Amino acid sequence: MSDATRIIAIRHGETAWNAAARLQGQLDIPLNAVGRAQAAQLAAALGDEGIAAVICSDLGRAAETARALAEPLGLPLQLDAALRERGFGTMEGRSFEEIDRDWPELARRWRSRDPDFAPPGGERLADFYARSVAAAERLALAHAGRTIALVTHGGVLDCLYRAAARIELQASRTWQLGNAAINRLLHSPEGFVLVGWNDHQHLLGLGRDEPRA
Repeated sequence: MSDATRIIAIRHGETAWNAAARLQGQLDIPLNAVGRAQAAQLAAALGDEGIAAVICSDLGRAAETARALAEPLGLPLQLDAALRERGFGTMEGRSFEEIDRDWPELARRWRSRDPDFAPPGGERLADFYARSVAAAERLALAHAGRTIALVTHGGVLDCLYRAAARIELQASRTWQLGNAAINRLLHSPEGFVLVGWNDHQHLLGLGRDEPRA
């Protein structure tokens, strides 16, 4: 599979809102101290991977994580808005507890993974999935036969896992989406294939994962 693209897919490092179980969506929340330490450990772990390009969401928490990886490799940081987290509209900035309490019907549709559900002012899940997978495929095709790092968000990684494992959008999640964990996929003309997921050995003792919504 010489034309296959090797993808290292990474969720940004931890933020204060991750630690507080608060929905970030497309709000631009910076890394906290743990997240910055995770980004440094990530860069050290991936230094010998032969990465040819580092591409990230244009939100600050992803860009800061990606910059820690790109700079030691002497690579330019490439921003791509299509790798942004799902837009949650009026739900953004609220804790999971607040969403359950104040908007029980919105919470029910969100947690049931209704593909047609869009929070007020936000994205339909089906549209978000299509955007995420199309962006990763476009970037993989542009770097065919090479190794690239995609630094993005938990929701995007969830979509990529589903695309690679052929899991339907409404299925319950049984896999982890750890901050700054290493996830590996291959992309070829046949689509995405899972190679490894949620490797966090480089982060032991540093931080924690976001509570699952």
